[in-house]
Amino acid sequence: MGLEMAKPHLDLLAVIPGAFEGGCPHQRSGDISGGFVDIAWDLAHWCLGAASLLERAVLAIGLARAIENGFAVMDPAGGGDPVLYQHIFWFFGHPEVYIMILPAFGIISQIIPTFSRKKLFGYESMVFATAGIAFLSFIVWAHHMFTVGMPLAGELYFMYATMLIAVPTGVKVFNWVATMWRGSMTFETPMLYAVAVVFLFTIGGLSGLMLAIVPADFQYHDTYFVVAHFHYVLFSGSVMAMMGGVFYWIPKWTGHMYNEKHGKIHFWLTAIFFNITFFPQHFLGLAGMPRRIPDYNLQFAEFNFMSSVGAMGLGLTQIFFIYIIYSTIKGGKKATTEVWEGSEGLEWTVPSPAPYHTFETPPVVK
Repeated sequence: MGLEMAKPHLDLLAVIPGAFEGGCPHQRSGDISGGFVDIAWDLAHWCLGAASLLERAVLAIGLARAIENGFAVMDPAGGGDPVLYQHIFWFFGHPEVYIMILPAFGIISQIIPTFSRKKLFGYESMVFATAGIAFLSFIVWAHHMFTVGMPLAGELYFMYATMLIAVPTGVKVFNWVATMWRGSMTFETPMLYAVAVVFLFTIGGLSGLMLAIVPADFQYHDTYFVVAHFHYVLFSGSVMAMMGGVFYWIPKWTGHMYNEKHGKIHFWLTAIFFNITFFPQHFLGLAGMPRRIPDYNLQFAEFNFMSSVGAMGLGLTQIFFIYIIYSTIKGGKKATTEVWEGSEGLEWTVPSPAPYHTFETPPVVK
């Protein structure tokens, strides 16, 4: 049974490198050289490196199950080490979080300039901030493990390295706000999502700084404060950015404009229910409620009830999101080529939806 579980991961290790190496350098316009494409190629290797660590960890678990009493991974009696396994897992687990968030940052960096009708402020610093976040994500994994008994030097290193990530992330937030500053802003649904991402992700980032401080983390560790932080970073940062991206590009994908009123209703319901769900969890964690438990003390009942109501509303709201996508695919006002007044990029120079053969000759990218 264990070998059967391990086999798909062995197959994946064999397939992924070929997919990256065969596609990334070649699927690009002939007029694009160096610069962003090279950075994207480096990020592809970064994603592969992080994922391969998870594959090794899962493979080790599979072998442990397949070879009874012969391949101890977490059992100290057999020579294994549960803390070593945590290191292997989190060396994947932390870069993986940024694998999800950096594409969302790219979506926000497209939406905000469009609806601010300005160029993105500090493009070069944005690129370096992205590379900096990617690099730092590989050297902070053990901030998930402050309570395992690591040496003081290790705790201090991972604390300072984790706090350092706030610098390139702060650069991105500053540049987004600076792009909006004195812009001719309008607030269509994609822009509402982009502004919400900037605000809510910043809240998640601030709680992350709290978790980075070792003495404080001994109180926060494995409580609902961590759950709240994680969702303010990943749901508001990644999922809401994805939703904004859907509203931004769906006219180009389908050739139809979505219903703007419906889009704004979906945004406000999502934003309100999201905060009802996860903001109370900060207080639950600070009061000492641990995560991953089937039951809890009655003193936590009120905040848990609020969180449950918010979660139910948040889930039901996404049915409305599916309806908006379906109705846009089926019909609606015809989308123009440009779609949005301030849009820039190759996709906004071709009809909506884009034809199968988008460019008969390679376009010139400036």
